[in-house]
Amino acid sequence: MSPDGIKLLKTPVLDKSKWMQLPRDVIIGHDALMQLPKVCEDLQVSGSVLIFSGKGTMNVAGSRVLSLVKEVADAEVFIVDKISPEIISEAEEVGAGVDVFIGVGGGRVIDTAKIVSYNCCRPFISVPTAASHDGIASSRASVPVKGGSVSLEANPPIALVADTGIIAAAPHRLLAAGCADVISNYTAILDWELSHRLRGEPISDYAMALSRMTAEIISKNADLIKPHAEESAWTVIKALLSSGVAMSIAGSSRPASGGEHKFSHALDQIAPGKGLHGEQCGIGSIITMYLHGGDWRSIRTSLKQIGAPTTPKEIGIDDKSAAQALILARSIRPERFTILDMGITEEVAEQLIAMLYED
Repeated sequence: MSPDGIKLLKTPVLDKSKWMQLPRDVIIGHDALMQLPKVCEDLQVSGSVLIFSGKGTMNVAGSRVLSLVKEVADAEVFIVDKISPEIISEAEEVGAGVDVFIGVGGGRVIDTAKIVSYNCCRPFISVPTAASHDGIASSRASVPVKGGSVSLEANPPIALVADTGIIAAAPHRLLAAGCADVISNYTAILDWELSHRLRGEPISDYAMALSRMTAEIISKNADLIKPHAEESAWTVIKALLSSGVAMSIAGSSRPASGGEHKFSHALDQIAPGKGLHGEQCGIGSIITMYLHGGDWRSIRTSLKQIGAPTTPKEIGIDDKSAAQALILARSIRPERFTILDMGITEEVAEQLIAMLYED
């Protein structure tokens, strides 16, 4: 009641609160590794640190990171040979009581570190040695399991330290795969919009805009992405970071994962170990853009300029297997509706693969 006796109607309050986790410190550049002690001090890292790295990446950067971190905290190393539920469980046991995790390496190392970070409720610092996919700064991680892979929640990094000298020295195939992963944001957004129109799935205009801009940066500068050039590594790392931030804003991987990613996961089942994740997503993006009625040739041209594959044969996968993957894709994460869930026949799948080879 109001003071004058008039009954007031209460308007329900719509709770739109959202928890977004974004990197606090981002260092990208030549010899960026040397800034790690300052980053640790800024983040007030003390106590114990567990560094995740691979056998190969220990020689590339892991040993240097260990030496630098020891200047400000106690540090040990956990070697990640592969990513699997068993390795993750083992890492959680080793990391029990550790204050901070640092992932130094490629996809499987970074993904393992951020999953363990999430499960142990501890912060995570990302130190990529290659720019092969947007997992370096995202809040999701893919883990291979029997019959495919699963997407798990993970902690986005509290800090990203990307040494462009190290990343530029990595095989160009890895950088090109990272570019392809970012370019596939174009079709991931279209699939998200399609699901919104047909299924009522909520969308985020901000996340979509950032994801689209990220794809445009790589596409418009495709002819400038050169092998072993630090400027190219700098451009790609920025794009991968932005893609990861878009996912944090959305609260899911939707801004960067649509039918092209389901196609990639299907290929992992049918022809495991052939193509890199980003490479497969790039090929899938050409196909799904065609299905959306968009400019698929532009995507193909950008991928070619960068040096990324545009056909299954280029990554050692026969056309029949690729066509099967298009059909299988609808069974991958069925809760995520995409253009590939509209019902593709075997004949149409084969025609779509044949389209990739058109001049």
